[in-house]
Amino acid sequence: MTPTNGRPTARNSAAGGQAGAGDTATNGRPERDGSDAGHGRGAGGSGAARDDTVAGVVQQWRAVHPELDTGPMEVIGRINRCAALLQQAEDAPLRRAGLSRPEFDLLGALRRTGHELTPSELSRETFSSGAAVTKRLKQLTERGLVERRGDTRDRRVAHVRLTDTGRDLVDGILPEQLAYETAVLSVLAPEGQGELAALLADLLSRLEGRMGALRA
Repeated sequence: MTPTNGRPTARNSAAGGQAGAGDTATNGRPERDGSDAGHGRGAGGSGAARDDTVAGVVQQWRAVHPELDTGPMEVIGRINRCAALLQQAEDAPLRRAGLSRPEFDLLGALRRTGHELTPSELSRETFSSGAAVTKRLKQLTERGLVERRGDTRDRRVAHVRLTDTGRDLVDGILPEQLAYETAVLSVLAPEGQGELAALLADLLSRLEGRMGALRA
């Protein structure tokens, strides 16, 4: 995927019916023709037309506001849609274990860091609000998966750690979870997955830096 004006172009070899690199206009948006109607973005008449749900939404907005650049929708809309679908898929092993994704993220944070964390630290690690973390900790404590101890110097501070049961649960679920995610992502070729990971890493790094600067 070689960017032309800051947006990636698709490769002919990409899996899943992606548009060819030769179909990208100079403004970073694929060219359209009459054969593309109702299917989102075309692929140079190769029959590999975009027909995902976001393409339909973009097509409708272009008809309503042809003067607007809908390019951002094609990126952010697809990221959001993929995130929703992947969330549904990857939650399957967790549901069998009786865990929600946020609960597993909290347990996983304690396991991967390898030490106790305060609720505030867990909030930052899991991108969750303090109230949400407090609620999840209560539920996980009742299930015997985590335990809390008070700080000897400040009674307002609590330290949370996994119990043996909690650690065994995380270690038991993780291989199944990764295998499930591998199967879900198998719709992309390995090199496509690598390119996508690199693009998302670049986007995330830039967004985190920008959002951090805005909050400062």
